[in-house]
Amino acid sequence: MPDASDTRLNQDERDEVKERSNPPALILHEAIRLEGQEELKRPTSSLLWSGLAAGLSMGFSMVGEALMTTHLPDEPWRPLIASFGYCFGFLIVILGRQQLFTENTLTVILPLLHRWSTGTLLRVARLWGLVFAANIVGTLLFSAFAIGTDAFAPPMHAAFVELGTTAARSGFTTTLLHGILAGWLIALLVWITPSVGQARFFVIVALTWLIALGKFAHVIAGSVEVSFAAMSGEIGWDRYAFGFLLPSLIGNVLGGVGMVALINHAQVRQDQ
Repeated sequence: MPDASDTRLNQDERDEVKERSNPPALILHEAIRLEGQEELKRPTSSLLWSGLAAGLSMGFSMVGEALMTTHLPDEPWRPLIASFGYCFGFLIVILGRQQLFTENTLTVILPLLHRWSTGTLLRVARLWGLVFAANIVGTLLFSAFAIGTDAFAPPMHAAFVELGTTAARSGFTTTLLHGILAGWLIALLVWITPSVGQARFFVIVALTWLIALGKFAHVIAGSVEVSFAAMSGEIGWDRYAFGFLLPSLIGNVLGGVGMVALINHAQVRQDQ
């Protein structure tokens, strides 16, 4: 098969070959790094409002999964279908360009790895702190709305509680490991997105469906579910904070930074 340098191709054909080729890892790296640099420059108010919106939007992952669960028969295959409901919150957040903490385990880390400095490290810490806090506040507000109003019928409340207690049931170590896997997949999603064009929707659905089906621990999506269970009295707030939130946060950071950011930066470092 002729390549872009084949003399049998005219210039237009060479350009078409390049357009149809998968972008090299360096191009993906630079696209995400430049986006990360812009995110680090955003004002505090923008990060907080966007982070709050993302936390609220992630509530629709809980709603989507619960809706599908309550409308499907109780059969062994039900989780295969109901897990697609988990994708809704991620679709809203990612396609809506809202600030989700776990996306930033890759996006803003690449500028830091590219040119390490105390200033960049402090800007990363600032963004992480603001976005994480805003995300969590958003999840708590959504849970409070869900439990304090008549927006959802009793069967939905029961499904919410089941999702929350299931997420909080694992021990610290298991939740940590599940958090690594979830953080890994979300960071891979961010890495892949620039190369897939119009297929972004399907990539988001595929990877977040896998997180739901595997019961992997995503700190923000899970915060909605587990905080609902805590507000309903099914679990204690200590279980929410130290049995779920802390280990899933650590795991998501390790999965996003360690498994994706560091490894993918290392593969392109010599090409820069």
